[in-house]
Amino acid sequence: MSVEFTKSEAGQKYSVAPIVYDGSQALATQIVEGADVDVIAFANQSSLEPVTAAGRSSGGTVFATNTLQIAVAPGNPKHVESLADLAKPGIATVLCAPEVPCGKASEKLLDDAGVQVAPVSEETNVTSVVTRVRNGEADAGLVYQTDVAAAGNALTGVTPSNAAVAINRYPIAVATRAPSPTAAQAFTTFVLSPAGRKILADYGFGLP
Repeated sequence: MSVEFTKSEAGQKYSVAPIVYDGSQALATQIVEGADVDVIAFANQSSLEPVTAAGRSSGGTVFATNTLQIAVAPGNPKHVESLADLAKPGIATVLCAPEVPCGKASEKLLDDAGVQVAPVSEETNVTSVVTRVRNGEADAGLVYQTDVAAAGNALTGVTPSNAAVAINRYPIAVATRAPSPTAAQAFTTFVLSPAGRKILADYGFGLP
């Protein structure tokens, strides 16, 4: 993925490529172990803590929020209408592993609803959950609402009635050893600007 943006006050144009995607925990481990990175953006604040503790970034600034939806096949053929339906016999559910942000949010959501689910698998990132539901390897999965939106007609999203109890807050920070600190700060400033937040809102993210 290549991103181009302009720092308006200076008229300076920067290109950002490539962007590395993975589960926040995996990315945090890579950064702590010395991976070269300019900007760090995670799916929850706790994932940034070991990076900050290792002196690789500041505590960051929350730039967006996200909530979970139940992702199902188009048209919802198994009639999954609530979290309780995920525990029913005949519904194959896939979840994120508990140690990653989407897994922590899923666990909080299910605990709040008093629902126990035996997932057919626990994935290391939310993209894998989306893929398994899209490919018909599972009937349902808990993913971010932005993932459902990005899937277009390939998925249908069901919003749990208690979705608001598990809001993920996304932090962004400039790495302390950023190879390109000026560009990294410019990009972070752009993400936090009204223009950046409008782009995020267009993709379904909530405001901090």
